[in-house]
Amino acid sequence: MSDVGNDQEFQTVEMQKDVEERDKGNRGAENPAEPTATNAPSSASKSILYPRRYADPYDSRKYFVSRPGAFDQAMDDLKVHVVVNMGETAHSFWLLTEIDHWNNEKERVVVITDSAILVCKYDFIMLKCLQLQRIPLNYIDRICQGSFSFPEKSLDRREGEGLRIFWDEQREPNFLSRWNPWSTDVPYTTFTEHPVKNISQRLSTICQIPTFMAQLVQAVQNAQRKAPASGKTNGVAVVNEPIPIQTYTGLMSFLGNRNKLGYSLARGSFGF
Repeated sequence: MSDVGNDQEFQTVEMQKDVEERDKGNRGAENPAEPTATNAPSSASKSILYPRRYADPYDSRKYFVSRPGAFDQAMDDLKVHVVVNMGETAHSFWLLTEIDHWNNEKERVVVITDSAILVCKYDFIMLKCLQLQRIPLNYIDRICQGSFSFPEKSLDRREGEGLRIFWDEQREPNFLSRWNPWSTDVPYTTFTEHPVKNISQRLSTICQIPTFMAQLVQAVQNAQRKAPASGKTNGVAVVNEPIPIQTYTGLMSFLGNRNKLGYSLARGSFGF
């Protein structure tokens, strides 16, 4: 709910109070001996006095990650994987949307560990990890935050801001990587906030890009100080500039993003 909406609602409450006080004064003047009845607040008054801060929970339940215990299960699964297979400690978990080089949205759980960030494709329907990408922290050399930019004649644009993480800034993606929508040979990854960020306080906390970036920068600095990468200069450049996405027609991303195909989502019931 926007600030303007909140101001209007609280103004409405004040106006109602003034009207009630005037009514009480008038009744007292006409019937001084008659006691004033106290009316219980109606449901409409409650909704005005206590406006909801977050979105409609019924609409948000189509995202399986918003259901009780779903993200906790993902955390437990990834903690076991990090400790058993990597011998590391997971410091923080984040729920973000990854945007690939073809502007496709993909729901991701991101984990910051001692020496890496893990980008996990997690199935919140079956509650299992399907794919895991590991990016060493000491290889990250640049982090860019800013609004998305597209070619002038691009048909599929997106609003808002994001975060792009580079771990080999000197290497440019080759022609095949740029034009292959399934290519993973790209030396950067791009994130933006997940659509459920306004559903609850818990989800809002783990979807915040600025907080995620602050912890990531600190983790990169610590990892580079403990284990410098060979052939790379220590230090991470943090810049604020537009994030380019080189898509023109964008038909695939247009259809996929509009239908939320990159998310674990309830698609409705089939049958009778």
